[in-house]
Amino acid sequence: MYRFIQTVLMALFLTVAATPWVRAEEGLRDLVNALGEAKLSNMDEHIAALARTGDPKVVPILEALGEGNLYARKADGQVFLTDGTGSKLALTDPVSGDSAGEAPKTALSKVKVNNSVRRAVRTALGSLTLLSPDRDARLKAAKSVLQSPDADALDAVENALAAEKDAEVRALLEQARATSLLVSDRPVEEKRQAIRMMKQRGGRDALPVLSSALGSADEALKPDIEAALANIEQTQALWAAGQNVWYGLSLGSVLLLAAIGLAITFGVMGIINMAHGEMVMLGAYTTFLVQEVVRNSYPGLFDWSLAIALPLAFLVTGAVGFAIERGVIRFLYGRPLETLLATWGISLILQQSVRTIFGPTNREVGNPSWMSGAFELGGLTITWNRLWIILFALAVFAALLFLLKKTRMGLQMRAVTQNRRMASSMGIRTPWIDALTFALGSGIAGMAGVALSQIDNVSPNLGQGYIIDSFMVVVFGGVGNLWGTLVGAFSLGILNKFLEPYAGAVLGKILVLVLIILFIQKRPRGLFALKGRAVEA
Repeated sequence: MYRFIQTVLMALFLTVAATPWVRAEEGLRDLVNALGEAKLSNMDEHIAALARTGDPKVVPILEALGEGNLYARKADGQVFLTDGTGSKLALTDPVSGDSAGEAPKTALSKVKVNNSVRRAVRTALGSLTLLSPDRDARLKAAKSVLQSPDADALDAVENALAAEKDAEVRALLEQARATSLLVSDRPVEEKRQAIRMMKQRGGRDALPVLSSALGSADEALKPDIEAALANIEQTQALWAAGQNVWYGLSLGSVLLLAAIGLAITFGVMGIINMAHGEMVMLGAYTTFLVQEVVRNSYPGLFDWSLAIALPLAFLVTGAVGFAIERGVIRFLYGRPLETLLATWGISLILQQSVRTIFGPTNREVGNPSWMSGAFELGGLTITWNRLWIILFALAVFAALLFLLKKTRMGLQMRAVTQNRRMASSMGIRTPWIDALTFALGSGIAGMAGVALSQIDNVSPNLGQGYIIDSFMVVVFGGVGNLWGTLVGAFSLGILNKFLEPYAGAVLGKILVLVLIILFIQKRPRGLFALKGRAVEA
């Protein structure tokens, strides 16, 4: 008996709970069926009533109406979505979306549409999307209207603007309203206000709208449109220059990372290390291996993969650099051409070893979530991975500067740089300083490889793309001077990006090389020359 009562109560509860939903569904069905009986003259009222429900189910119904795929069954006046051609049509319930079987075309009557009805459908669909409870949907709809202004959508945009609370969506709707006003038949004064608003807001999207409006605009509006176009183009030119500066800083940070290790190696030891690019490459492959282990065994730690890879890349490449110095380079001091040939041979060995182990194709290295995507800053588009690389490059520079200025090892490195014989006579073990310096430069190159893996292809040839630029940065800034390397990297990066639009990437690099050669003729020791008796000699 108890179970029977419990079952009855549960059934009553479900019936009461489902009643509002059933009523809402029946109400929507009545509105849809009314389309089959409506006259063309008052069809827009029925469409507006459907749009006011705000129900997402209305969207496919209105789309079918605009496309002429809405039919009413003659027997009972029920309206269905239809599909197919020929004597029979497949029917779909417009409210539930369930199949309703098939019916002969003769048993159905098409819900009539004309241009006025289609215009009302477009307005209603715009209202439904622009008034969607989903913020992203509203944002997407506003962008769509902004990019494709339509006078028929003006009422929908204004209704959405009156109800919108989100600041970003509201700003886009205001711009969408202005662009739609220019293609409408509204009064001239309203259009003039829209032009002023577009001039004030600027943006690339406004240029094609104003340009197209200029040809068909009233004579009274043409001076305003021309002034707005000139103002926006000037603003865009300034933002484009700013974007080039950002790209230059981004490239400069990459060059700084690639060259900073070479700067201390070249400055302290006088070694032309052609295998420096391969240290960068080994750091990138260390990142790849770390991410492979994380993906397969600890996928939840993927966002920490770069933090794990950084110290490992430093240790791996530092150890390789130490072995190269102890095994080869220490026998070739004082013979720079032979060290160049030896390190070039080492670079070929390392490239082929990596190609044998990992294959010649590019390897995938993913971006953690905090390095993915981009954001807008005024007219600039800033990607998170580039921003983090700039910050990382500056952090490495600051850490290296601290090491050289505030630690015992840094003091010994500077002493060896300025006067090797005097440093040796003071008890500094110059061979070990050379080995540790080479290992430090190689380790920093490995960390550079971790950063470069986020913006470049990880392949056996990764380092070759940066070795020449790294030497140019070091020579231009001043051999062995960290501040010179910093200024040289960012200067060459910005100069490259300003030359590329006019000369192309390859010719731009050639022009930069020519300018550096001319500069070195005047200042052979670079921007910031080292001082000391041995250096002066």
